[in-house]
Amino acid sequence: MYAVIETGGKQYKVANGDIVFVEKLDAEDDATVDFKVVALSTDDGFKAGAPYVEGAKVTGKVLKTGKGKKITVFTYKPKKSSKRKMGHRQFYTKVQIESIEA
Repeated sequence: MYAVIETGGKQYKVANGDIVFVEKLDAEDDATVDFKVVALSTDDGFKAGAPYVEGAKVTGKVLKTGKGKKITVFTYKPKKSSKRKMGHRQFYTKVQIESIEA
């Protein structure tokens, strides 16, 4: 059994026990969060929502919140002697999927 959930403007395919890094959520560590289910696959078949599957629920436990690796962003304009170097670290939330209910 697996489900496709939506959070932070992105979609993730998850199953029971999976650990997923999602966009930062407003939740404390060891809190439980519910996700919107876009599609659900069970032994009975596949259900796709319009936009979400009715009665389906995916619950996860927040393990930690942190920052990802640093990426370097470099912009320049040729022949104009204009350049800029920046760094960025994206916030994330590490979530373990506990249950998928159809």
